[in-house]
Amino acid sequence: MTMKKMHRSACLTNFAELAQALHISPLEQLRQVDINPACLVNPDTMIPVSALFELLENSARAAGVDNFGLRMAEGRRISNLGPLAIVLRNQPTMRTALEALRNYGHLQTEALVLLFEESDGVLIIREELIADRREPVRQATELSLGVLYRTLRVLLGEEWRPSAVCFRHSAPADLSVHRRVFGTRLQFGSNIDGIICRAEMLDDPLPHYDAESARYMQKLLEVINTQPVQSIGERVRQLAWVLLSTGRCSLEVVAQHLGVDRRTLHRHLQKEGQSFSDILDSIRCDLAVRYLTQHDRPIKDLAELLGFSELSAFSRWFTHRFGCTATTWRQRQGADKALSR
Repeated sequence: MTMKKMHRSACLTNFAELAQALHISPLEQLRQVDINPACLVNPDTMIPVSALFELLENSARAAGVDNFGLRMAEGRRISNLGPLAIVLRNQPTMRTALEALRNYGHLQTEALVLLFEESDGVLIIREELIADRREPVRQATELSLGVLYRTLRVLLGEEWRPSAVCFRHSAPADLSVHRRVFGTRLQFGSNIDGIICRAEMLDDPLPHYDAESARYMQKLLEVINTQPVQSIGERVRQLAWVLLSTGRCSLEVVAQHLGVDRRTLHRHLQKEGQSFSDILDSIRCDLAVRYLTQHDRPIKDLAELLGFSELSAFSRWFTHRFGCTATTWRQRQGADKALSR
C-alpha cells in the first residue's frame, strides 16, 4: 500500500490573508478539502499533498483568478522552508546548495522531485510534482516555482536573474503578477516546468556560508532527517517521471542514476512484483490525463512529452490504454465539464 505524500503546512503561509483579500473564506476552503485550520499557525504540521493541490485549485476557482498559487509565493521568505532553509544557507556553493535541495527537499515536501542538467554553460533546473491522484497542479506548480526562484535569489543575491522561467501550462490572460514576481523572460507551453540560467554561478561561493555552522548543521541533520525508506519501485517511479520528457528514460539510464546495473534493478523490481515497463506505462497514463485536461497543448506535442519518438506510437498506445483517440478523449472531458456546470 502506497503511503500518502505529505507537505509541511508552512506551504500555507499567506493563504488566509490572500483568500480574504480575494473575498473568499479561507476556513471554508480548508473545510472542503478536510485540512485542519490549526495548521495555519503551526508550520510544521504535515498535510496531504493531494489536499493541498485541491485547495489551491479550488481557491483559484472560487476567487476567479488563475494565479492564486503564484500570489502566495510572492510573499514567501526562505525562512518559510524551516529546517531546509538552514541547510541551504549553510552550503559553500550553489552547486552544493542545489544538491542539498535535492537530497533534503523531503523535509519540506515529499511531492517535489528536482533534476539538474548542465550542458554548454547552461543549467536547467527541472521540477516535477508527483501527486497521489491525477489532480490539477497548475497552482501548485506556480507556487513551487515561485518559491524556488525567490530562494535562489536569496542565496545568490538580488542582482541574480535567470535566463528564463518555464511553465508547461499556457499563459494566463494577465501576466502582471508573473512579471512582478519573476521579472525575467517567461516561457509558457514549454516542455518543462523549471528555471534556465547560466551554469557559471554553480561554483561561486555563497555569501552566507560559515564552516562552523555547516558542521553543526550536518550533525543536526542526522537527527531531523527522518525520510521514510522508499521502495525501489517508488525511487524508479520518481526518476522515470522526471526523465520521461527528456527522451532519456530507459531502464539503463534509471539504473545508472541509482548506482546499479540494469539486471540488478530489474531483479529488485521483480522482488517487489513490479516491472519497469509497468511503472513507465502508469506514469504515461497519469501524465496523459494531466496534459489533456489541464493544458491547451496540441495532441502532437504529447508524444514528445510522454517519451514517444513518433506520434504514431503515442496514438497506438493511447488508443490501447484509453479505448479511444486522444482527441476524442479530450472532447469527451470537455463535454462532461460543460454538463456539470
